Amino acid sequence: MPNATATPPAFRYQGWSLFSLLAALVLLMTVMILIINPDLTEGVRSAIRATARSSFVLFLLAFTASAFAVLVPSPLSKSLVRERRFIGLAFAFSHLIHAVLIYWYGQLNTEFWPGRTALGNVPGTVGYVFVLLLALTSFKSTTRLIGATAWKRLHTTGMWVLAAIFAYSNFKRIPMSDWYVLPFGLICAATAIRLMGKLAQANKRQSLQRVA
Repeated sequence: MPNATATPPAFRYQGWSLFSLLAALVLLMTVMILIINPDLTEGVRSAIRATARSSFVLFLLAFTASAFAVLVPSPLSKSLVRERRFIGLAFAFSHLIHAVLIYWYGQLNTEFWPGRTALGNVPGTVGYVFVLLLALTSFKSTTRLIGATAWKRLHTTGMWVLAAIFAYSNFKRIPMSDWYVLPFGLICAATAIRLMGKLAQANKRQSLQRVA
């Protein structure tokens, strides 16, 4: 008989079905933005902004999942940890759409790429390298291939690098618009939450060692 006291999952969609739902929502959002904008160039530009935000939200969920599970144990936080891999893959998919839109915008607006500098492209390039590496190593076969230790180092480093790039990207745009204070504040708060989660885990391990 099934366990009547078992805690039901917080997410109705799990695993690849959750990834498919999130990916479909990103695609639907992108298509709708392109449809409702009469000017294609401006529509692509708006879709670039929208996918940057969807990527940011998905990254924050993956970045803080383990910390919330420690700091605020609940069915929701446990589900976030369990589905973190698929949320991370949805983030990679959203950022792939973001990259395609940027390339498309460069084709529509011929002044876009010449107006950028090599130095200005460095953060985005580094970010996409890590997004690709994290996505490719989010499968059991590639995890076994590189080993658990290397996998953990790569994903820990990658998440912190991406957090730093998100922080820098939003901070440098604050003079353009006060709106960027919000995402910059959110990434700072997410960083603090993740650090507190790591500290709480370390304290818990020390307490268990003293008891043992």
